[in-house]
Amino acid sequence: MAVAFRRLALAAAALAFVVVVIGAYVRLEDAGLGCPDWPGCYGQLIGVPTQDHELAQARQAFDRRVDVGRARTEMLHRYLAGTLGLLILAIAIIAWRARVRLGQSPFLAAALVMLVAFQATLGMWTVTMLLKPVIVTLHLLGGMATLGLLTWLALRQLPLRRPEGGSAGRLRPWAAVALVVLMVQIALGGWVSTNYAALACVDFPTCGGEWLPDMDFRDAFHIVRELGMTAAGTPLSQEALAAIQWTHRVGALITFLIAGAVALAALGARGFRVHGGVLLALLLVQIGLGIANVLLRLPLAMAVAHNAGAALLLVALVVLNFTFSPKPLR
Repeated sequence: MAVAFRRLALAAAALAFVVVVIGAYVRLEDAGLGCPDWPGCYGQLIGVPTQDHELAQARQAFDRRVDVGRARTEMLHRYLAGTLGLLILAIAIIAWRARVRLGQSPFLAAALVMLVAFQATLGMWTVTMLLKPVIVTLHLLGGMATLGLLTWLALRQLPLRRPEGGSAGRLRPWAAVALVVLMVQIALGGWVSTNYAALACVDFPTCGGEWLPDMDFRDAFHIVRELGMTAAGTPLSQEALAAIQWTHRVGALITFLIAGAVALAALGARGFRVHGGVLLALLLVQIGLGIANVLLRLPLAMAVAHNAGAALLLVALVVLNFTFSPKPLR
């Protein structure tokens, strides 16, 4: 039972990473509305309209032309997310029924079921509310949270050495701070993406040739509004978009300094050098991808890689926090 549960947890964590990356591709490819309904696509639960009569029926029912490519991309993401949901449900059932044999509380697995249910609701709202930025950003954060919790759950099943005291005790609170800072930065990155503000500043390190450009923070970070619009219903200004991009850059610097300091400290601590090296390498690659995305005008593959890099950084910090913690979360 323990071996099967371990494999299931590892498979779910790996699939969660894939779902996060495919979700980023869907968002960046503008395929989020590739299917105007939910959970099916133009009324079909399986597949998308491809035959002439299906396309004609879809156009008549939804009053829009069917983009088959984007519809397929969106449905691929939904199928993968649905499979992940079923895996998590199976994990929760096993965790509850075999809690004595596993020696673990089923609380984390149960929390994941509730999180995935909320994620499904956000996925539906993403479509029905026409990509409202706050909904899409919450959907991204929910996906990252699912990945992080599944990583922790999978780590609990592995026979890892858990050193106590010494370096682990000193670095533990800083690793937790770095994880929180990274989640804030991921939220800022999601806000950039969902507001299409990635190229609000097309130079680096300045923005529009200035270190402090004209910015409108009030409209930029007003939560309840439509895509591309202010709360008053007027188009979002360049100053607001610049504020979103500039804030993300400042957040990237803060994240790099804090997580980088944790990585360097881990590199100098016995037993944590590999963790520190991996974290530092991921940080450097992620910063490089962020700069390249601006200078190269956001090529799709590189933008997706930047999202994947954020997910890998999250996993690395979850692993580091798990390793620093004195006991598994029971």
